[in-house]
Amino acid sequence: MTLSGKKIVLGITGGIAAYKAAELASLLVKSGAIVDVVMTESAKRFIGEATFQALTRRPVYENVFVEKKEGQIAHIDLADTADLVIVAPATANMIGKLAAGLADDMLSTVILASRAPVWIAPAMNVNMYAHPAVQKNLRTLEDYGYRLIGPDQGRLACGWTGKGRLVEPEVIFTEIDAYFADGIPDDFPLKGKKILVTAGPTQEALDPVRYFSNHSSGKMGYAIACAASRTGAEVTLVTGPTQLEAPQGVSVVQVNSARDMYEAVIKRFEAADVVVKAAAVADYRPETVSGQKIKKGDGPLLVKMVRNPDILTEIGARKTHQLLVGFAAETENLEENAQRKLEKKRLDLLVANRAEDGFGKDTNKVTFFFAGGRRQAFEQMPKRRVAEEICRAIAGLLETSVLH
Repeated sequence: MTLSGKKIVLGITGGIAAYKAAELASLLVKSGAIVDVVMTESAKRFIGEATFQALTRRPVYENVFVEKKEGQIAHIDLADTADLVIVAPATANMIGKLAAGLADDMLSTVILASRAPVWIAPAMNVNMYAHPAVQKNLRTLEDYGYRLIGPDQGRLACGWTGKGRLVEPEVIFTEIDAYFADGIPDDFPLKGKKILVTAGPTQEALDPVRYFSNHSSGKMGYAIACAASRTGAEVTLVTGPTQLEAPQGVSVVQVNSARDMYEAVIKRFEAADVVVKAAAVADYRPETVSGQKIKKGDGPLLVKMVRNPDILTEIGARKTHQLLVGFAAETENLEENAQRKLEKKRLDLLVANRAEDGFGKDTNKVTFFFAGGRRQAFEQMPKRRVAEEICRAIAGLLETSVLH
């Protein structure tokens, strides 16, 4: 098992989502990890120590002045031996403490003393999460090298709906498992290959203040660019508007409309060895773009839409040596639509998913459709893992083409 023998410090702070930490602890223990739970005083008001003692078969730490073993300095021992420290849930208060470098309880003391990777899974009210101070503190933690997981969007316990939910324990567990997995080896066959990746939505202007777009977050394309870059490939990312940070080691080209993306891709297509079209490109755009803001009238607003250039069809017709990978997000008839797109666009690989499984999420559930008729289905997993599987599939296709 990937996590067998790994020492995980699980920090739990005082939010209603503390009960979910029990499931995370259980998943980690079942995988073979050694889990030490550190709770804040506030966390104990939401869930008891006995729960975690039973799940981990280990003592729960909550007081820096109470040593569980004679001669032990617990917070230092935990900090020194941890392979990973994760706080789930992490309240705004704990995030603020860590950003300021405060160490006034057992958990904050362990974290500041540890040289292990620290992951933070925020969970709080949507308005608290959006507060400038909290956002500044989160950016500070990222600058320290901490990894943020979530939060997710949805209905919160306080009654609000929005961003602030703790990422589900299964997803956090999968991320931890993936972190300790071997991942993609350094000598992966994509080293030196020129890979062109598209990501995100496009925006089709109606007037100076309005546009048509879609719900694509760009997370899948960015994850593919990162994964390909880690293999040593030379990656160019052509991206529509997103809220994501540019991946390190990747050449980024920012575009807005479908026509912008078309021009950027065609310009770079000939030099590419592989093209991965993960972007959700608008099929249509307004025929006329108003130079001034369109004012509200008494009747309906009728907008005539015209077709945008089909980037994938165009490069499929032009391809010579390139390997082409496309995506299909479907709401119905997934297999039939995916197979039709694979053949019509002259693709080597098509990655298909149901729209509700991937759009805007950190995870996806995909099926690979290969040109030769082979299919490979995967369970729901983080998009980072999906990206690695796509890179493995591309490498296999490249090796097959060389052999033949």
